[in-house]
Amino acid sequence: MAVVALTLLGLLFFFLGSTIWVGISLFIVGILSIILFTNNPPLTILSNILWNNTNSATMMALPLFILMGEILVRSRLSENLFKGLAPWMSFLPGRLLHVNIIASSLFSAVSGSSAATTATVGKIALPELLKRKYDRSLSIGSLAGAGTLGFLIPPSMMMIVYGIVAEVSIGRLFIAGIVPGIILALGFSGYIIIRCLINPSLARKEDSYTWEDRIKALPQLLPIILLIILVLGSIYSGWATPTEAASVGVLGSFIIALFSRSLNGKVFMEIILGSVKTSTMIMLIVCGASYLSVTVGYLKIPAQLTQFISTLGLTGFQLILILSIMYILLGMMLDGFSIIVMSLPLALPLIVAAGFDPLWFGIYLVLMIEISQITPPVGFNLFVINGLVKDDILKIAYYALPSFVVILLATALITVYPEIILWLPDLMMR
Repeated sequence: MAVVALTLLGLLFFFLGSTIWVGISLFIVGILSIILFTNNPPLTILSNILWNNTNSATMMALPLFILMGEILVRSRLSENLFKGLAPWMSFLPGRLLHVNIIASSLFSAVSGSSAATTATVGKIALPELLKRKYDRSLSIGSLAGAGTLGFLIPPSMMMIVYGIVAEVSIGRLFIAGIVPGIILALGFSGYIIIRCLINPSLARKEDSYTWEDRIKALPQLLPIILLIILVLGSIYSGWATPTEAASVGVLGSFIIALFSRSLNGKVFMEIILGSVKTSTMIMLIVCGASYLSVTVGYLKIPAQLTQFISTLGLTGFQLILILSIMYILLGMMLDGFSIIVMSLPLALPLIVAAGFDPLWFGIYLVLMIEISQITPPVGFNLFVINGLVKDDILKIAYYALPSFVVILLATALITVYPEIILWLPDLMMR
């Protein structure tokens, strides 16, 4: 197993380090691994992967949220968002860098997807931050980390998958994700504050604002707030599913753009072309990553790794430490859905036997999957940001390293104090 896994990683780093597109590189490594190490037909597997990934309801939401982001960017709503938030962020060290965290937290409650959150907030926030000369590494790294909140803050696609496979209440999982989501968002902002207190030059000095200025800036935030209320309201009223809410967001953003008189024929074509380019780039990467995940499954790497851990006879905290290392390694090769489906049948019985609550383990596993989003070579948030700013994947991963540490610290915190997760669901049940 070790030789096969190392060969796979070597091929991945080789192709990702070349000038070949990321999605194509993932397909090539998957096909070569199938041919070299199995007797399965690579093209038959490829056809199934392409159909399953492009025909799912989850993937249908992704291009819609990207379209919504394009509308917000090209209709000057993103610029107004920054103008409206600037007076309120001016007193915080890091100033508008916190917009990445706030916008990602809000959009996570709309999309339920890390990729959609990163792509949409990135379209809105990164151009403004880089134009205003904020530190590039903090701007990109904070977005990479905050984008992972799409998996933790409900409604979360990962929680739905975990709840179905582990037979845990999805409603309780959603409630359990609220407090850790807030803690993680505060952790990301806390890191920005510490860095900018040490080196104030990382964040551009904005103008001084009075409370009168802050009140006057609120109307510029009103369209975005109304859009969030519209999308969230459609979900929590039962009128629309999280996937259908994406189309509600597109409709709402079009109406806002029309009222702001920033939409014309030329802008409309730019919106459509930008959405198609971003969506096809992300879809190619999704399909490539899924193909590679299936390949890793055929090679039985996750099953053998989990089986090996089960034979070690560990204590509860030792088990969590070893599982964390295992999930970080798996996250370098697999997408989140594959990690859950492949590892859970073996990992969950170990967790229950060690005395941990399956509800707690669901949130822990989501945090591990968040880490997989920002670890190369198959860190999906890194690919999404790469498509937005064209920086090298490994450089973006380096920018995201502090977010990796923040998520690890949050994981350690909920392991030592599991009540952080269990308190609110138990309170709601009572």
